[in-house]
Amino acid sequence: MTAPRVLSSLPPPAAVPVPASPAPRVSLPSRVRQYYVLTKPRVVQLIVFCAAIGMLLATPSWPDWRLVVPAVAGIWLVAAAAAAFNCLVEQRIDSRMARTAWRPTANGQLTPGQALVFSAVLCAVGSALLWFAVNPLTMWLTFATFIGYAVVYTVVLKPMTPQNIVIGGASGAMPPVLGWAAIRGEVGPEALILCLIIFLWTPPHFWALALYRAEDYRRSGLPMLPITHGSEFTRLHVLLYTLVLFSATLLPFVSGMSGPIYLAAAIVLGVMFCGYAWRLWREYSDALARRTFRFSIVHLSLLFAALLVDHYLGPLIA
Repeated sequence: MTAPRVLSSLPPPAAVPVPASPAPRVSLPSRVRQYYVLTKPRVVQLIVFCAAIGMLLATPSWPDWRLVVPAVAGIWLVAAAAAAFNCLVEQRIDSRMARTAWRPTANGQLTPGQALVFSAVLCAVGSALLWFAVNPLTMWLTFATFIGYAVVYTVVLKPMTPQNIVIGGASGAMPPVLGWAAIRGEVGPEALILCLIIFLWTPPHFWALALYRAEDYRRSGLPMLPITHGSEFTRLHVLLYTLVLFSATLLPFVSGMSGPIYLAAAIVLGVMFCGYAWRLWREYSDALARRTFRFSIVHLSLLFAALLVDHYLGPLIA
């Protein structure tokens, strides 16, 4: 006969609470780098470069450095603020894309509140600098560009329509106008020609990226053109926009804004870009799309550099 089981009347031992481990402290250099990354430095550098070209082309001689320095700084600050606000709004989208998952807002290194305050401070300081040290027109144009990119494009257009790049490209095309207005205090037709060139350059530039990052954009849920209309349709539009862009790049010479140095550079660069677009349409590969995207950046940079060289050297050899 087995002995009866004796149930203990003692209460079970209380669980010993394990103290939560404190969040790892972030060093000051690491935090500064996180905020710096939030500004999309390479994009902002191209924006500031185009704005500086507008400043240099706005006057036959060298522009007044007392306007150039605050104008460059103010435009950089507001452009950086727009980039930071874009990262804030697209935090969840960025976290689903391999291309952007490393951004500080996407991986949780910076909170939405930190990103919002950072963006607001940059925009306020940049706008004040443009207002007091440059002129009110440049400030209002730069602030309108901020609203166009950070709100109209990022919040409204990008998640709504595959034509987001085309319509939203207007704000991205403004930097030469900002630079021109900073020096002249007005917006001239020459500045609008430069704006048109960037406006037409933007779709083939971004669609080349979207082609080889199609799966990334599919996961994000954004209605990019390769997702909504397919690869072949997108590649055809890259070619068509590149041809129209080629025509637009000849306008500075046709209008008398530039001379033969720029014309030669525009033809060579335009033929090369059209060659990339033609091959992309006929013989697609992700590697070719990536090369096309990278060349588009080289194309715009060298095109505007040629404008600058022609502006200063052209009169010497005329």
